[in-house]
Amino acid sequence: MKEYLDLSRKHFEKMKKIRRCLHSNPEIDRDLPYTCSLVKDELNSLDINYKTFENSGIIGQIGSRNDNIIALRADMDALEVVDLKNVDYKSQKNGIMHACGHDAHTAIQLGAAAILKELQEDLKGSVRLIFQPAEETDGGAKDMIEYGALEDVNAVIGLHVCEAMNTGNIGIKKGVVAAASNPFKIIVNGKGSHGASPANGIDAIVIACKVVENLQVLVSRETSATDSAVITVGKIKGGTAPNAVASKVEIEGIIRTLGNDLRQKTVRRVKEVAEFTAKMYGATVEVLIEEGYPSYDNDDNLFYFLSSSLNNSDEVKYVELNKPSMGVEDFAYYSQKVPSLYYRLGCRSEDKGIIHPAHGSYFDIDEECLIYGAAVQAMCAVELLKVNM
Repeated sequence: MKEYLDLSRKHFEKMKKIRRCLHSNPEIDRDLPYTCSLVKDELNSLDINYKTFENSGIIGQIGSRNDNIIALRADMDALEVVDLKNVDYKSQKNGIMHACGHDAHTAIQLGAAAILKELQEDLKGSVRLIFQPAEETDGGAKDMIEYGALEDVNAVIGLHVCEAMNTGNIGIKKGVVAAASNPFKIIVNGKGSHGASPANGIDAIVIACKVVENLQVLVSRETSATDSAVITVGKIKGGTAPNAVASKVEIEGIIRTLGNDLRQKTVRRVKEVAEFTAKMYGATVEVLIEEGYPSYDNDDNLFYFLSSSLNNSDEVKYVELNKPSMGVEDFAYYSQKVPSLYYRLGCRSEDKGIIHPAHGSYFDIDEECLIYGAAVQAMCAVELLKVNM
């Protein structure tokens, strides 16, 4: 591991510069012209071949062999969050911010690419570099798979910065890594009336409140204490005037579950509870449930490979994660196709005030984490190619 860390430190200032450029110029979804231009410039400077795609995705490759390939994945998109930090590299785009660290992921990928280019003559195969858009929206990973990102790939490695772990720590979960998701919208249709005569109407707001309350019973009373499910209602919209009974309310939220059986059951019960509750009060309801990101596992062999590699290092601390995350990640789509490994990269530093949560307006990273991320990614690629996964 020391060799890779030493090589990574050589590229630290460049990675930091890239990360700050991206942080200042965040872009969302599949509209990433600045980000793509920067990535292409860096790949060109490293003399790495690549292809670009209409969704803003980029696939590069180091090496020409197609019989032994390890893929590294980095997501590139930002979030619709206001950046309130007081730093030189603060977002220059109002209401858009790299609040989930994808700027760091992109910089790490380019740092790893620089290391791998130095070691190219010693590679026992090829390394594919996947630069992916739209992780935060509707799953850009599916696009990249359709474009051939995983063709002839033996394994894919991904990471995510983690503000809950100190810089220098690497967290890996054996088995199930993250939850599946199902975003939903429930439309309650009642009957409007004057607020002075509620008996003449069917109050969609009252019924919507009952629906929300009853949905929580699915978690507290219908889900085993040893299973994991979360139903979050994050948005309610309805009514036209404060003195009128509302005729329509829209409820939006997301279901998160671990395990396919529990997922299917919870999705079915959300629909049933919404329909039964509305019927009980004389309303009708439309239930729209989307197929979100699936759950995914770390491959056992890859887990043992990285955990044992880190256990033998004096400079990196290995942390075995005991619980899967109820967050969701479209990395799951790669995991469905080839053996995969996804780990957490500590980026916290209380001394530097880097303590704020992801998806918040004050989120930042300890940039020293870039060194560890690029080193681990490069090490995974080089060493896994040696064993011909």
